[in-house]
Amino acid sequence: MENTVFIFGHKNPDTDSITSALVMENLEKKLGNENVKAVRLGNVNKETKYVLDFLGLEEPELIEKIDDGQEVILVDHNESTQSVDNISNAKILKVVDHHTMNFVAPYQLYYRTEPVGCTQTVLYKMYKENGIEIDKNIATLMLSAIASDTLVLKSPTTTSDDKKIIEDLEKISGLKLETFGVNMLKAGTDISDFTPEQVINIDSKLFEQSNKKFRIAQVNTADLDSIFKNQSYFEQAINEDIEKENLDFYVFAATDIINSNSKIISLGNDAPVVERAFGISVDNNTAMLENVVSRKKQMLPPILNALNNDVNL
Repeated sequence: MENTVFIFGHKNPDTDSITSALVMENLEKKLGNENVKAVRLGNVNKETKYVLDFLGLEEPELIEKIDDGQEVILVDHNESTQSVDNISNAKILKVVDHHTMNFVAPYQLYYRTEPVGCTQTVLYKMYKENGIEIDKNIATLMLSAIASDTLVLKSPTTTSDDKKIIEDLEKISGLKLETFGVNMLKAGTDISDFTPEQVINIDSKLFEQSNKKFRIAQVNTADLDSIFKNQSYFEQAINEDIEKENLDFYVFAATDIINSNSKIISLGNDAPVVERAFGISVDNNTAMLENVVSRKKQMLPPILNALNNDVNL
């Protein structure tokens, strides 16, 4: 679509990534920028599909690459490794995010990131700042994403801003977070018809630090045993990814949404970094991370610290 500005979140999109693209499209149009379009960089997961089906919304169009000079708006990510493959060809107009900044551009642009639990929390503020009404559908999209990213406000990434905003979104949407959010999370835990390769790519992010390249993949579950009975198949899929992408290590985390713990599989030549990061022993390539549910706040930072410490030794 000629001269259209594409809006998209990260690869292996989660609920925040997909809904933020849709909400950002709505916001831009309300601000008078009609030539914008929400798109996606991967398949919609079952949790997000639950939300879209509830609202009767179509999935955004899938794109795999962009043309030189394509104007884009990034939501819910800022790292090139998590964006469209040829993001260097793009003209990035805006970034709206809630992750650690790992972004450099040789030109001026609108860049907004806040230390909150969800990109939608930032977008909510942008609606309010511009005096734009949040309708029932937009409120539902926002509530869904905050419920997803904060595990219904139970994740340590949850902030007071997220909690206050949820109260308003409940009123506008007519939904109760504890009911709709939990049902949505449970819908996302059904992986019965997924292959191991599909499971590890439901929510997988690529990182590079201290000359190390690694992935942290995460899947929510209400039953850890149902995941780990298939451990050997997951390990095979993970090892194939390690070889294909030349990764130094790979962490696959199954997060128990009921008990707020995560059990991990750690593989790769540099897999022992996980033991140093969390002060644990990995047995049979697995370990339990008690009270750990957030990749952004509880998994990634200790791993990055361990890698940095290795470099400084």
